Amino acid sequence: MFSADLKSDTLKGIVNIISTLIDEVKFTITPEGMTLKAVDAAHVAMIEMEIDKCAFESYDAESCEIGLDLDKVKGVLKLASAGDIIRMEQDDTHGRLVFKVGNITRRMNLVDTSTMSDPKVPQLSLTAKISLSVDELQKGIRAADTISDHITLRAGQGYFELSCEGDTDSVSLRLEGESVKVDTDSDVCSMFPLDYFSNITKAIPSGTMVGVELDNDYPVKLVFALADGNARVNYLLAPRIESE
Repeated sequence: MFSADLKSDTLKGIVNIISTLIDEVKFTITPEGMTLKAVDAAHVAMIEMEIDKCAFESYDAESCEIGLDLDKVKGVLKLASAGDIIRMEQDDTHGRLVFKVGNITRRMNLVDTSTMSDPKVPQLSLTAKISLSVDELQKGIRAADTISDHITLRAGQGYFELSCEGDTDSVSLRLEGESVKVDTDSDVCSMFPLDYFSNITKAIPSGTMVGVELDNDYPVKLVFALADGNARVNYLLAPRIESE
């Protein structure tokens, strides 16, 4: 059993983040909140999310699993205005989740979760830890979008750099001083597929502080929060290793 009220803006933020990787998702629900772990079809990126019950306006749940088609949830979100409260109620009898937006009721069949595995999250100890506003990352992505299909991240004492090099052109964004906080004992550098990095970065709400954990030729880890800190996201992206 699961029922909850949630601000439309909060649900939109959660759905936008998850849908950068997958179309269908399994939420593990407990009386204390919801969690999910998922990888994209190519096994290039992974997302882990924890949503506390405090993120909801009201929340009542027993332990269960719910599978959702995110494209259908986006359809519900189109019915809501900013500031609206969306009501969600599980209908066990018919295997549905019922959404209520004002005087509109949308009944949605749940997705079978029996074939959805829980991926194992790797435990990484990465050398460089960077903290900055997502607006700075988005600025670097906009600059790199038309240059190449990969992006290089570098960090050293006091600086963080995003760069992109194509056949004829190159671009870089170097951040120092008050715009970024860097904790590292050595210089590190890794290259990543630009489309994945761009999709997740563009989905993070403006003004959000993001933690970036980086090492040489290791996955990059992006850590950030939604819903006033009541939803936490870990995003891992595998590096692009160039052959000799």
